[in-house]
Amino acid sequence: MRKLITAYLLLTLVYIGAQQHKKIKNTSKMNQIQYKKINVDGVTIAYREAGNISKPTIVLLHGFPSSSHQYRKVLNQLANDFHLIAPDYPGFGNSEFPSAKEYSYTFDNIAKTINTFLELKEINSYAIMIQDYGAPIGFRIATAHPERITAIINQNGNAYEEGLGAAWKGIKEFWANRNDATEKPLYDTFTLSGLEWQYTHGTRNPENVNPDTWNLDFLKISRPGAHEMHINLFYDYQNNVKLYPKWQQYLRDQQPPMLIVWGKNDAFFPESGAEAFKKDVQEIDYNIFNTGHFALEEDGNEIIEKIRSFMKNIQS
Repeated sequence: MRKLITAYLLLTLVYIGAQQHKKIKNTSKMNQIQYKKINVDGVTIAYREAGNISKPTIVLLHGFPSSSHQYRKVLNQLANDFHLIAPDYPGFGNSEFPSAKEYSYTFDNIAKTINTFLELKEINSYAIMIQDYGAPIGFRIATAHPERITAIINQNGNAYEEGLGAAWKGIKEFWANRNDATEKPLYDTFTLSGLEWQYTHGTRNPENVNPDTWNLDFLKISRPGAHEMHINLFYDYQNNVKLYPKWQQYLRDQQPPMLIVWGKNDAFFPESGAEAFKKDVQEIDYNIFNTGHFALEEDGNEIIEKIRSFMKNIQS
């Protein structure tokens, strides 16, 4: 009898172990970030995807001069609980970089491409996480399809003139009078030191920021034609400012659940930009971090926990 009981216990332990292994294997597969590509109106769009499609979707919209790489921590840490998808815009990251003759590099057109990308993926209900350029792209999609937006997670994504910081001085002069004298200083942005500054300015400790970030951006931004494409986007950015009243009206009318996770030392979009959302959104989960433009680099773990809690609260 004792041998029978022992054998039974051993079999039970083997079964439990097998089930746990299966669970870990399935979870591991779910957590695995996949690096995919899809053709969108003739342009190959690269994107990162993780998590289970049956769970709430978060669309991660990157900024300048970066790519979906900036959301690597979010993808790694939230894939258990959410479906995450992070596209690279045309000309950014691993997406195709068609010439300006083949593709119109404006925020209107990039937003159109990303919206079509989501429709091709049959993603029609989702939260958006916006940062820098992700804001004008995300707000264009949100105002065109408000019924699709479940929430907005905002990490230094501006929609108010009071949110345009001191770093916009040269660009505003460029908007007012585009010529060689106003354009030339903007090319400093594309140097390795200029890109490093964007990542490290305003941080508590620059050593907290992975240098792979600006080195990867420098590689992509040094391709033939890239400087001209980005200069044209700098010029087009003034059309985003003109749309601010429309986006603010969307916020007042729709009252999307909003999480603010903002780096207050951002030279482009200081804390006044975060504060401005309180004028139009009645309920905001409002969080300010003592860091810079790319807050995820220095405070990623805390921000990701804020996202997890926020998303679970809006589902309950």
